[in-house]
Amino acid sequence: MYIRTLQPNESKLFREIRLRALAESPNAFGETLQQAQAQPETYWEELTDSVTQPNSHVMFLAEQAEQAVGFAFGLVDRKDAKVGHIGGMWVDPTFRASGVGYALMTEILTWADQQRRNKLELWVTEGNVKAISLYERVGFVDTGKRGVLPSNSSLQIIQMSLRLQASK
Repeated sequence: MYIRTLQPNESKLFREIRLRALAESPNAFGETLQQAQAQPETYWEELTDSVTQPNSHVMFLAEQAEQAVGFAFGLVDRKDAKVGHIGGMWVDPTFRASGVGYALMTEILTWADQQRRNKLELWVTEGNVKAISLYERVGFVDTGKRGVLPSNSSLQIIQMSLRLQASK
């Protein structure tokens, strides 16, 4: 398995893996498969651009035999430059419990350190025991904040955070 960043010319790959994730895990994301499928090509090109610019957001891809099998986003907080977010993490079911999720988390933590973030936050669907366990294993804690999953208002989401030692 190999972890790398999405490249500027890979909007089609971005779309393909995001749609796979939304189809397989509809209760893990804030948008629906139908919403994502309806987006024009320019939408995917703009998203790709937003996660491939230096010193900004990032998308990490996990690949096995040159096939994308997982991804995670490192996102910069809009209000506080010292805070980062993990968004849209997904691992193909065939590769779950094989270290892919942990490897993606490790890359996000390295990114956050390089970006001098002192805190990471994420939201996870309540009841997603495996994801919550992974996040707790790397040090995330439940903040007590709750919300509603935008793509399915019958589901609750949990905010988790991790304090980091910001680089000097």
